[in-house]
Amino acid sequence: MFKISAASFVLMFVANGGVRSQIRTVQDPVFHFYLQDVAGLPALGPEDTSGYFTIGSTISLAYDDGTSKYLNVASNSTASYKALSLDEEATTTNWGLEGDTIITTAPRQLNFLACATDDKEVYNVYLQEGNDTPEGKTCTLVTMHLPCLC
Repeated sequence: MFKISAASFVLMFVANGGVRSQIRTVQDPVFHFYLQDVAGLPALGPEDTSGYFTIGSTISLAYDDGTSKYLNVASNSTASYKALSLDEEATTTNWGLEGDTIITTAPRQLNFLACATDDKEVYNVYLQEGNDTPEGKTCTLVTMHLPCLC
């Protein structure tokens, strides 16, 4: 008899575009900060303003007006941290899930930088592929996850 756990079913359902999900961090100083659109850019902030995403090889953010934008990684930087953007077209098509963790699959990467802003409830977020950090910024290495499937 074939058995599948509830958590595995939900992850497969989400990965196939079946439902929208929040994306959050689980490390201090951004414990349970959520990915969202802040002034047109992806950032980490409070749950009450959280975005809801459809996750597969692309990640799209659904807006209340029925439109959506894609989460993309900038490729025009030589620094190891890569800016994230929200765009009309999906240019990053190698997103994936490893358990409940958001990753890029080629190359495999699960680390992000959360960098403080002047607003203590909002952090800029970057994909991290090495050790560089934005000059003059206070940043923490984090991972991003789907909410608990317990």
